[in-house]
Amino acid sequence: MPFLGKDWRSPGWSWTKTEHGWERLVFFGHELEDNKEIKLKEFCSDNNENLFVGEVRELANTKRKKDLYNNNTRSQFVFTDKWIYVQKGSTKERHGYCTLGEALNRLDFSSAIQDLRRFNYVAKLFQLIARSQLTSLSGAAQKNYFNILEKIVRKVLEDHYNPRLVKELLQDLSSTLHSLTVQFGRCVLVGNVNIWLCRLETIVKWQQELSNMQIPKQMCTGMTFNDLPLHMQSKILCKLSDACDIINLGQATPTLHILSENRTLWKKLCYFHFSDKPLCRNLVLANHDNVDWKLVYFTLQKHYPMKEQYGDTLHFCKHCSILFWKDFGHPCTANDPDSCLMPISPQHFIDLFKF
Repeated sequence: MPFLGKDWRSPGWSWTKTEHGWERLVFFGHELEDNKEIKLKEFCSDNNENLFVGEVRELANTKRKKDLYNNNTRSQFVFTDKWIYVQKGSTKERHGYCTLGEALNRLDFSSAIQDLRRFNYVAKLFQLIARSQLTSLSGAAQKNYFNILEKIVRKVLEDHYNPRLVKELLQDLSSTLHSLTVQFGRCVLVGNVNIWLCRLETIVKWQQELSNMQIPKQMCTGMTFNDLPLHMQSKILCKLSDACDIINLGQATPTLHILSENRTLWKKLCYFHFSDKPLCRNLVLANHDNVDWKLVYFTLQKHYPMKEQYGDTLHFCKHCSILFWKDFGHPCTANDPDSCLMPISPQHFIDLFKF
């Protein structure tokens, strides 16, 4: 007879062979017969509440807790494990594949943005999703995406941390939604049209709040940046990896402007981002004294991507095919787990879920 069950590894239902053929056993713990009627009063208490027994009661309690949790939170589900198995195909042991929306929920990006080491990483990842992967998200994943995005905006408004990156994220998201709705029509977006219109209005509102954000001036009675010696100020500028930060800092005072135009500073910046590019490598080896390294930097920036640097990133275990935050770890079965780890950039994260 056919094997029936929840999946191919399940023990299935209990059956018995009778003179009329095979019949299934166990219904609320009792065997059913064709001439036996089920009295609903036996499953009702004095308060007219159903008394489920066995597996039915457990399923009802689980569903009730899940509904209660979903009503009291804006997240889809809650997971204790902060890692996810990245699978691109189906096998006998595992069916289906991991989606980008599932990864956003399982890896707990909602809590990751509270860590300053991971904030830039998550914001950059969300910017890449807004540019190319927005239509691949399911309805639940889109809801989770915008909920986390709202937390990102609120954190910037409260802590004034890296508003420029979030402004670029919202600008890319707004441009993508406008292009999708105008050029391709709203049929490519999952969900009701009114929902997307509300989201567009919310994005415009966030952009206005970030534009009107005023960073309060703090009264400092101790030593300031200008009180430091010039060689220390120069070393601090050399630690910055973003050219926009160097230019903005150079507009503060005339002294900082002179330091920000230092040729050695831009030479180090070019070597940091584009050391493997032929033009930069040849100029460094030639050691020309009259090279305008600031001009070289912006020339290379137009043709090559800049080197990304983050305080903390997601890691991928090549042995287990598991994606995880390094602080949380994962149940690795390799003899040397550290040798199997590989840091994942935001673009590499997107590539893992392109099928």
